Amino acid sequence: MNNKTYSIDFSSITAQERYKILSASVVPRPIALVTSINLKGVLNAAPFSFFNALSVNPPLVGFGIQRMPDGQLKDTYKNIIESEEFTVNIVSDALVEAMNICAVQFESSVDEACMAGLSVHPGTLINTPRIKESMVSLECRLFSNISTGEYGDLLLGEVVMVHVNESIIDKDNLYINQIGLDAVGRMGGQGYVRTREYFDLKTIKKEEFGKVNQLRVWAEKASNGD
Repeated sequence: MNNKTYSIDFSSITAQERYKILSASVVPRPIALVTSINLKGVLNAAPFSFFNALSVNPPLVGFGIQRMPDGQLKDTYKNIIESEEFTVNIVSDALVEAMNICAVQFESSVDEACMAGLSVHPGTLINTPRIKESMVSLECRLFSNISTGEYGDLLLGEVVMVHVNESIIDKDNLYINQIGLDAVGRMGGQGYVRTREYFDLKTIKKEEFGKVNQLRVWAEKASNGD
């Protein structure tokens, strides 16, 4: 293995070059297919991969949103600022093609969900609809909007309601079947990844560490023929 490092001062490269490095390094990233509505009631659906769950108490999710090349705000941002709410629809493998259609830069009057052949269901605690085909949808109220400069913004939403497809949730312990969720993640460039190669890894307790570490040492010695 080559241990030499190529170091880059981010202040010395362009925003596009920074995006290229970050999007290819912080992977895989979950994808939020965000639905929002404007003051006229027109639905907008757009995918964002600079997205994650950020807090449990309060329950917050957040995503970064870039401005248009001319500096104008995207429809999703304008809708959320006006309505102070949005819904995050988790993208499963079955939704990939529809998600890609929702990424097309249609005019503000166009309903991307309709263009992608998706159906919607009215919100429960908020007015923003959710996508029926999504296995998990999170209804959110705007918690904070943070300007990150002239190129973009960071939006935080407090989850007030979650909708989970009954086929993947154990109602007794609220366990969500990850295989059934079949979520996809975003990689660098045009790349995506499926999450079907799933494995469990038990968290090590402090009192167990000595024993676990000794087993690792023994395993290394055995592999080296010691």
